[in-house]
Amino acid sequence: MGHSMEYDPGLLATLHRQANQIRQESIRMIAAAGTGHPGGALSEADILAALYFSVLRIDPQNPHWPDRDRFILSKGHACAGLYAALALRGYFPIETLATFRRFGSILQGHPDMTKTPGVDMTTGPLGNGLGAGVGMALGARITGRKFRVFVLIGDGDAQEGCTWEASMLAGFQKLSNLVCIYDYNHSQVDGPTYEILSLDPVVEKWQAFNWAVRVIDGHDMPDILDALAWAVEHRDSPSLIVAKTIKGKGVSFMEDQAAWHGKAPNVEQAEQALKELMQEEQA
Repeated sequence: MGHSMEYDPGLLATLHRQANQIRQESIRMIAAAGTGHPGGALSEADILAALYFSVLRIDPQNPHWPDRDRFILSKGHACAGLYAALALRGYFPIETLATFRRFGSILQGHPDMTKTPGVDMTTGPLGNGLGAGVGMALGARITGRKFRVFVLIGDGDAQEGCTWEASMLAGFQKLSNLVCIYDYNHSQVDGPTYEILSLDPVVEKWQAFNWAVRVIDGHDMPDILDALAWAVEHRDSPSLIVAKTIKGKGVSFMEDQAAWHGKAPNVEQAEQALKELMQEEQA
């Protein structure tokens, strides 16, 4: 399937490089802390790169700008990827990433909007992000502001009842300024979703809740950019982008392995992971 738009090769190269850097910094952070969630941080990296370096209307020098676009990482455990994106975008120094999950750090094990510049919503307990996003999108409509709200959810997140309550309200209210991106890597803390609680048929369920739905390859940058442009331009309903991703993407021994949901690599594993990512960056 061809892409609907032609993209500047320079832009694509930049976004690929940023996604790779997000992956590298995520590995470094989690390895240094000895704790964290690498699988989901790696699967979401391409989406975060597209958002933070091409799509979101934001100002790192003014993180509380009232008209900024909002981003909510509903699967808050995958915050290493978000912190890497925020640091690379200039919200705080890259060196701060080394304090990940340390006592007193601004980079806690789940995102905290009171501690971290650029974090728009505190998340952690799964299922809460979309509800907050619906509230923000409704708030924008009520106050006449033009900002857009983007929410990234994961598999365990999508199984939560409050996610479906929020999606029902968003569809009913026709919140066209709301974009939900589903990091669909078919994996959660205890194993594959098809063994625990399958989300299929995803598309038909969300359409029944009055959402526009588009399915993409969540690691294909033009695909991601096309879908985000489509979602932003859509005017009749909220939009869901089902991004088919691979847990642990970019690190051979982590790919599609539920065991890497919430386990930190040891020194040797981190070195191997970074070696692979650096080779990919130079390819």
